[in-house]
Amino acid sequence: MPSKAASPKPAKRGASAPESVETFLASLEHPFKQEILALRQIILGADPSIEEGIKWNAPSFRTSEYFATFQLRAKDGVQIILHLGAKTRDTAATGIQIADPDSLLEWLAKDRASVKFRDSKDVDAKRATFAKVLREWIRHV
Repeated sequence: MPSKAASPKPAKRGASAPESVETFLASLEHPFKQEILALRQIILGADPSIEEGIKWNAPSFRTSEYFATFQLRAKDGVQIILHLGAKTRDTAATGIQIADPDSLLEWLAKDRASVKFRDSKDVDAKRATFAKVLREWIRHV
């Protein structure tokens, strides 16, 4: 049985207001909570058009569509899934091109990738590069 600390508390379904994210995070019991909070600020600071909400029972981020979602079940750090929202796009067949000189992205499909952070030092080391990747990613959303 997984430990209680490794599982996020459920959030209200369909909630999308930033206050809901605040409420979700205030009640979140997670071994990497500080890293989650730091990554949230990096994502929100990457572009003024980025908004947040709870989607798929986790903090998620959007411009015109959701494009990034925390995967809170990872036990060895924090994982963020980058995607292109729920709509099928032409890029699903051909993929998207993102400059990733530091190899942050682990491609899960042609239009979906994962970024993992081991700890606070890893978040700090990847901060600038992750923000650049995010800015490029949202151009495809």
